[in-house]
Amino acid sequence: MKKQALIIALKYGVGFGLLAGIIAWHWHDQSADGQEIGLAAALERPINGMAAAVAFACCTASILISFVRWRLLVRAQDLPFTMGSALRLGSIGLYWNTFLPGSIGGDIIKAAFLAREQSRRTVAIATILFDRVVGLCGLIWLITLLGSVLNLTNVGAASLTPPAQTAVRGILLTAAGIALGSLAFWFVMGAVSPRWADDMAGRLERIPKVGLSTAELWRAAWLYRRRTPAVMLALLLSIASHAGFVFTFYFSAQVMTPPAELPSLAAHFVIVPAGMTFQAFFPTPNGVGGGEIGFGGLYELIGFAFVAGALASLVQRVVMWAIAMVGYIVYLRMKATHPTASIVAAEPAKQGETLQ
Repeated sequence: MKKQALIIALKYGVGFGLLAGIIAWHWHDQSADGQEIGLAAALERPINGMAAAVAFACCTASILISFVRWRLLVRAQDLPFTMGSALRLGSIGLYWNTFLPGSIGGDIIKAAFLAREQSRRTVAIATILFDRVVGLCGLIWLITLLGSVLNLTNVGAASLTPPAQTAVRGILLTAAGIALGSLAFWFVMGAVSPRWADDMAGRLERIPKVGLSTAELWRAAWLYRRRTPAVMLALLLSIASHAGFVFTFYFSAQVMTPPAELPSLAAHFVIVPAGMTFQAFFPTPNGVGGGEIGFGGLYELIGFAFVAGALASLVQRVVMWAIAMVGYIVYLRMKATHPTASIVAAEPAKQGETLQ
């Protein structure tokens, strides 16, 4: 227990230490022509309250869409799950994901609470794992589809330097490759028989340390392969949710930096998903420190000031902290509901659902 507490304290220390280092290192940055562009200069500018309000609204809408997506995936497996339960468990999951090191603490809490309310517990937990996968796929497909349309048609790309345009197109091509790979995997899954899928899950469980979680993810993918319409709708909701997060970041950037000194909205639809992915895997509370480095570096990559990207990330973080705290209050005020539809949960599994 002491070791775990020490590791958590270390991650907090690393995260906020990195943040303090960024502030100190970039306090008095200067442009090539000698103009002050550091954090000190940014803090002297008036705060754009309207941009902050829009960022808060976009972020709230995106989070609510993600709750709807999760409920859709749970209901696709014929489990009783109300929108109120999705809001309650989603809110506590958001709180834990925001303030705990890493990005899966909230998923563990959601899984524990959801499994307690369901009779088909393996399937219930699988919905959370698959929701994660759908969320990541939505991020990749957002870059591939909307980013390609906006940038390959040169909408907003004219303001980028040739090296920056090359970097953006490199991100787009990488995302497109991953998106096509996920599509191919989905089609291959359609040819997998129940018996073969069950055998594969058994083999995966024997992998040291990660076997159980890998097997559960495989089970989730196989179960959902026969729920294609629900999965496609969930993917669309995921794309919409992540688009909202792009707008959240775009308006967060404008809170302390003039729009003329920021990348275009088109460029944000490429760099924000990339930055979100980096931040999600950074092992500090909500990626603190890592997110600022990632977004600052992405801004610099496409020819804009590191400070502008780091500041935008920090403002977005404050917005997320505020919403997470509101979510915790929502969780405390909402009582757990046990749907009378437990009859549905007690029904025998549909033919072929051998992986439960």
